[in-house]
Amino acid sequence: MYPRVVINKTKLKENTEIIVNKAKAKDIHIFVVTKVHSADINLARICLEAGVSAVADSRIQNLIKLKELPCEKILLRLPMLSEVEDVVKFADISFNSELETIEALNQAAMNQGIKHRIVVMFDLGDLREGFLPEDVDQVMPLILKNEWIKVEGIGVNLTCYGGVIPTPDNLSELTALANHIEKTYNLTLNIVSGGNSSSLYLLDGDSLPNRINNLRIGEGIVLGREAAYGEQIPGTHDDAFILEAQIVEYKFKNSVPRGLIGMDAFGNKPIFEDQGMIQRGIVAIGRQDVDHTNLIPVDERLKILGASSDHMILDFTLAKSDYKVGDILSFKMEYGAMLKLFTSEYVEKVIL
Repeated sequence: MYPRVVINKTKLKENTEIIVNKAKAKDIHIFVVTKVHSADINLARICLEAGVSAVADSRIQNLIKLKELPCEKILLRLPMLSEVEDVVKFADISFNSELETIEALNQAAMNQGIKHRIVVMFDLGDLREGFLPEDVDQVMPLILKNEWIKVEGIGVNLTCYGGVIPTPDNLSELTALANHIEKTYNLTLNIVSGGNSSSLYLLDGDSLPNRINNLRIGEGIVLGREAAYGEQIPGTHDDAFILEAQIVEYKFKNSVPRGLIGMDAFGNKPIFEDQGMIQRGIVAIGRQDVDHTNLIPVDERLKILGASSDHMILDFTLAKSDYKVGDILSFKMEYGAMLKLFTSEYVEKVIL
């Protein structure tokens, strides 16, 4: 069946091992973020075999899919009040930054007779989730009064929203908070989580503050790339995941539409570059399944021109005699493309 994503399990395991070993040398443990492949249990197992310490996901539904795995499960997205019972039941640890939610988790934990562990998130400038650092002594006493909640650690998220890159300076703010909390409240923080794949570049050299002992890694494992500057991690593979799609039309056509131009199917008014007649091909995949702007043809002679809901159009002019209807094209992908491909029920997933 096409389209399909083909996963090379050997390359995925090698990517994971390289990152796990690089982190281990700095006394850092890795949570593998499974949301990018919709928590495929077989892919999660490969990462566990390669040495990650736990699986982490943004959706409680995905953690439920992974409930049989013999490891801890971490909920990364702040829990919704409507799901606290499931969070306590299916997540060993959840990330939190709202007192009301922590109180609701405390009640759910008491109902179930389970002490629930949390990582308290702090906002160090990226403006996504987190208490403000200056509020630490206001919120910590209120958190600690919840008898069925255990503060397992603290963490930060950077890059994902505001694009703020992790640096020794802002991560030192996190370690200073950890030291302050432990000293002031007589706690031991088992987790000081210094971010995601955008923090991987700091593993080289001595740039990562010593108290950081955890990273949550998705992109670095599946694409072999750190997410701060987009650099490939030495020794890793950028093709552990390959999209394959089939050509359904192959014709010599004009590069510019003929007629009055209005909005396309997504409400945008397209702009075209006049290159005269070109060899155009269509593959059977579209925006319903993937963000085409995050795909890279393996054949560098090809150029993606655009996509509608179910069709993606490419320029084959530099390679026109090498293809025909029915041929299969291969694409590497960016993180956003992979995220959407694994969400689509119309794209087969094959592990080789």
